[in-house]
Amino acid sequence: MSGLRVLQPGILSLPQDSGRFGMHGIGLTTGGPLDCNAFRWANRLCGNDQSVSVIEVTIGGLILESLVKTTIALTGAKIPLMINKKPVALWQTHGVNPGDRIELGFATAGSRGYLAVAGGFAIAPIFNSASTVHRESLGGLCQDGSQLQAGQLLPCHQLKKHLLDHRIPPHLVPDYTGNSALLRVVLGYQQNAFTSLQKQLFFTSHYKVSASSDRMGYRLEGANIAPSIDGILSEGICMGAIQVPADGQPIILLNDRQTIGGYPKLGSVFSLDIGALAQLVPGGIVNFETISMDQAHNLLALYEHKFNSTQLQLVAK
Repeated sequence: MSGLRVLQPGILSLPQDSGRFGMHGIGLTTGGPLDCNAFRWANRLCGNDQSVSVIEVTIGGLILESLVKTTIALTGAKIPLMINKKPVALWQTHGVNPGDRIELGFATAGSRGYLAVAGGFAIAPIFNSASTVHRESLGGLCQDGSQLQAGQLLPCHQLKKHLLDHRIPPHLVPDYTGNSALLRVVLGYQQNAFTSLQKQLFFTSHYKVSASSDRMGYRLEGANIAPSIDGILSEGICMGAIQVPADGQPIILLNDRQTIGGYPKLGSVFSLDIGALAQLVPGGIVNFETISMDQAHNLLALYEHKFNSTQLQLVAK
């Protein structure tokens, strides 16, 4: 099998599929795409199953040479995309041929892009997933958690003919400009460890994304939140958990989080809002509001219906 040759790996380019599930019992975290919405649309554009591998590109700088005839799509952050030095549209499919050069510039809005290829990248799974988790030295092209390197081959299938060019309806393309996000929160049982005043302070304050944020979690800077307890017995941590350590500065735990922890958690960020958070760069502003669990379930059901019922738009040549 041939594929796409890495000429320049960019700042941080990681193979990611939908994630490594059911492994918390042996201490392995989930991994997977930080912006699931952009990830799913990239695969949908290329006619793929929603679980296959794409490349998560942080900020940009990735340059590839195609050794096959195939179709690609780039979604997520506003990262300039060129094929053979010609600018082409994001959130849309494009045919490439052997010898074509695929160049990703650097993001001007948002921080993470998702490059999909028809049929997905054929990356061998480890513990049921190809997702790259650097902290655990697990997954990815070499199965050791490493990011892409120059000279590597991203294996993918040769197409007999290109897919028809389609795009996502423009009104469904997220707007990442502004570097801010309003995150909806489902409160958890440990909210009782925070007084009404502390919760009001949290939900009325502006928080700034710290430069130390990464795929493990986004650290926030702003009003100190003081729980009434110093810690709890270590327990499992869900995606989006808002953990409050001793310094009172909240941390929103993400895909590469540890599987257990002992800091009090105010609640969890609604899963559909994680992508908007993950697209923020350091200095981005975050605000919070509460929603109920029933509201969260309804919103998820509506999103799934909209995603599955949306018709891709054929691009006129």
